[in-house]
Amino acid sequence: MENSHQQFATEVKLEKDLQEARERLRAILEEIEDGYLEADLTGNITFCNAAFCRIRGYPPEKMIGLNYREYMRPEIARRVYEAFNKVYTTGLPNTAFDYEIIRADGEVRHVEISISLRRDLQDHPVGFRGIVRDITPRKQAEKELIAHRSRLEAIFRSVRDAIITVDPNMRIIAVNAAAEALCAIPAERLVGGALDDFTIPCDEPCRKVLTETLNTRAGIAEYQAVCPQKGAPTKKVVLSTAPLLGQQDEFLGAVLVIRDITRLDDLERELKERSRFHNLIGRSRPMQAVYRLLEDLADMETTVLITGESGTGKELVARALHNGGRRAVKPFVVVNCSALAENLLESELFGHVKGAFTGAIKDNPGRFQMAHKGTLVLDEIGDISPRIQLKLLRVLQEKSFERVGDARVCRVDVRVIACTHRNLKEMVRRGEFREDLYYRLKVMEIDLPPLRERPEDIPLLLEHFIAHFNRKYGKQIHAAADPVLKAFLDYDWPGNIRELEHAVERAFVLCRKDVIEIEHLPREVLSTPGQHRPRTVQKSAGDAAALAAALARTDWNKAKTARLLGINRRTLYRKLDQYGLKKPDSDQGNRM
Repeated sequence: MENSHQQFATEVKLEKDLQEARERLRAILEEIEDGYLEADLTGNITFCNAAFCRIRGYPPEKMIGLNYREYMRPEIARRVYEAFNKVYTTGLPNTAFDYEIIRADGEVRHVEISISLRRDLQDHPVGFRGIVRDITPRKQAEKELIAHRSRLEAIFRSVRDAIITVDPNMRIIAVNAAAEALCAIPAERLVGGALDDFTIPCDEPCRKVLTETLNTRAGIAEYQAVCPQKGAPTKKVVLSTAPLLGQQDEFLGAVLVIRDITRLDDLERELKERSRFHNLIGRSRPMQAVYRLLEDLADMETTVLITGESGTGKELVARALHNGGRRAVKPFVVVNCSALAENLLESELFGHVKGAFTGAIKDNPGRFQMAHKGTLVLDEIGDISPRIQLKLLRVLQEKSFERVGDARVCRVDVRVIACTHRNLKEMVRRGEFREDLYYRLKVMEIDLPPLRERPEDIPLLLEHFIAHFNRKYGKQIHAAADPVLKAFLDYDWPGNIRELEHAVERAFVLCRKDVIEIEHLPREVLSTPGQHRPRTVQKSAGDAAALAAALARTDWNKAKTARLLGINRRTLYRKLDQYGLKKPDSDQGNRM
């Protein structure tokens, strides 16, 4: 009797505990935000929480016994049946299955359900349970994102500028059709590959600006470059980059925009005289001719000889040649050949090995090796010795040399630009310069006009130097007085632009006002106007008839002719070649 009483008490307690567990479970189910449902094997709902009722839009009393087919379209119901049937046949849960339902008010909502099988104590399937989540906002966001992405892709495809995006490791994320055409590589080959994997002729500037943006996370605007095209003329392009940021401003990479300005640049060249080109300044006709020649030569690998009087800006021209071509991102190395003795110059150019001579305590790469893939400027090439001339000729012809004290051959890829103020042709005639080297250097020649032959550029240069020295000295000088400009225009500038620069700097040191006055100028500028060239005669010197008359007057003595016309002998030789003038008799000797 006592055992029966204890057993009954135990059963009552178990029933009470079970009821409390059910109530706790129900309380938990009612508190969760996701819907919870239980259904029998035919799909009729046997239990659901309040969240599921809210999702469905029915009160709890109408949900029990409701079949899933009653709140979805037939084609959706077939999909739901297949999902539930798969869980029944396999016994495995089906997670994150999404479909549409129709609420009691007729509104269509997107839900996501995770389905599992319910079993009895004998492990027999008796129904299903599911966790349901309303994903309508997410679906709407995804739809809007897809639409937004489609619009962006349409814009991406239709933009005429080439667009390339890369990740932080320089791996290409996306390219548009314009980039495919520009690089002549299909998008499927480009996307996913690293930019370093592609051998595109023009990729060096692109790689440079992208690397800079990836390293600094700052954009680059309007970087001009050239883009070689296979079987087509070289294009001139402008590169702009920007960091690629996510919604939370996380760094995702960089975007490169390439704009083709070839046609615009050509039109500018045809319709407008440029006052600046790289670091060169001048709108005079001789400078316009120099600009055009620089553009034509920028991407050619030929050797260039730059001639002109001291101070005309030969190194600036060399740098413009370098910066305007595909070698712009590679080294630009300058050697002043007149500043070093023969042995030192040989070591400087070609390098030496340890122990090659007294003081050679370690291997030293020469300037040729330092300029590999870039440009080497040989300034004052007319001052090098015959032995260096011979070694230089070999480098130009064979692209190879030996370092001082080393028998091993070094090979380099260097574009050589030579500069000189001397008359190399006359030096060849006198046997002071190798003829073969002269013609090897003078594949193309750029002859810079002296400042006295381009007086219209003096106001531009004066304006430039005033701005430069204002920055350097922290002054606020805004102009030069009219007498100063007149004195500059009357002076012949034997030192050319360098002399003009020094004259303006001297004026800055002395000037304590905001305008440069005549008393601030060097004495020679004021005391010797027109000494080097009678300006009225100079204007007529370009005329072939006037030049021929002056030559006849001096019996073809070129030194006297140059003095009569107020020009230097280099200019005279250039004009003789320009007009094809030759001495009438057979005596072509130069009585200089």
